[in-house]
Amino acid sequence: MKILRPLGIRDFALLWGGMTVSFLGDGLYVVAIAWQVYAISNVPTALALVGVAWMVPQVLLLLVGGAVSDRFERRRVLILSDAIRGSAIAAIGILSVSGTLQLWHVIALVAVYGAGGAVFTPAFTGIVRDVVPRELLLEANSLGQFVRPLCVRLVGPAIGGVLIGVADVGTAFLVDAGTFAFSATAFLLMHTRSVPDPRRGSLGREIGEGIAYVRSQTWLWATLAAVGFSLLFFLGPVYVLMPYVVKNSLHGGAGGLGLVFAAGGAGAVAAALLRGQLGLPRRPLAVVYLAWTGTAFSLVGYAFVGAVWQAMIVSFFSVGCLTTGAIVWTTVLQRAVPGQMIGRVSSLDWVLSLGLTPLSYALTGPAAHLLGARATLLRAGVVSGVVLLLVFACVPAVRAVDAG
Repeated sequence: MKILRPLGIRDFALLWGGMTVSFLGDGLYVVAIAWQVYAISNVPTALALVGVAWMVPQVLLLLVGGAVSDRFERRRVLILSDAIRGSAIAAIGILSVSGTLQLWHVIALVAVYGAGGAVFTPAFTGIVRDVVPRELLLEANSLGQFVRPLCVRLVGPAIGGVLIGVADVGTAFLVDAGTFAFSATAFLLMHTRSVPDPRRGSLGREIGEGIAYVRSQTWLWATLAAVGFSLLFFLGPVYVLMPYVVKNSLHGGAGGLGLVFAAGGAGAVAAALLRGQLGLPRRPLAVVYLAWTGTAFSLVGYAFVGAVWQAMIVSFFSVGCLTTGAIVWTTVLQRAVPGQMIGRVSSLDWVLSLGLTPLSYALTGPAAHLLGARATLLRAGVVSGVVLLLVFACVPAVRAVDAG
């Protein structure tokens, strides 16, 4: 299979192995953090606060993380990120096992965990470009998108549930911390060394250079703006209203909702395998826009589903399209953006993708109260999809890059 070819490169095999074990820990964390927080304070607000504490530092520090990943050797940046995140999770585990963990401990340590993640994502995008030759970048990105849903949505949560049942939630956190130690060791064993940007200015100046580069590339800033605006209408409805419809309209219960999420994970795995086998499409940006438009319009599907199995089909299609677009888009960035700028461009990409998430959540509740859940899903899906179609149709620079 073509998707396996990058594993023949020793350093990528180490990188992929460390990432895979780390993703297993992320899946374990999803179960452990919810169980732990509700054990401390059995109200949804508590878990919401923990979620905000995790997300806000990431959004605020992503641009700094991008500049750091371009300024320093990326392998060391990844190791530092794993050390920060692993230490925060280990501290939660130790406090939990000792019976002294309080909610404010969790909030503070999860914020540190989020800050560590802010430097990992852009550095990882850049180091894949350093390790893998240009012709294998798509297969390498497909492997990443293959293991993420498999570990985070399926295997990791299952391991977390077993650990909590057999031992306790503190032990689950300590095992999660161990996955970061494994990942950091794998990165330490790599031979490839990225070449940092020799021009050292202030972090603020380097962040400004990254923004200036994006502004100079019309195809790039137009796509980032279109995706950010589209996600404003997509993220809140899909994560808030889709579960609401499954529970209240389809009467699916927790098991039904789990099946819908699992179908999405299966769609991601299938899309990664297929895209990795097919290789880079002849018109990559057209595929990106088409795939992400399909994901956006999936909200319309959720608005009309009448049974859990129908919602599972929509979820399979939605996440499969999302994964296809992500694989091709990441490959386009790695091939088109200079190596000494890729971290900053990747961080700006993530900032625009995640930055409007709190606003999307905030607007979803009032909109659903005014229009109803299904009507909100319908309208949000149409707006989210039309935005992407209009940008691709009306911005010549996007189509020019694709044609070239």
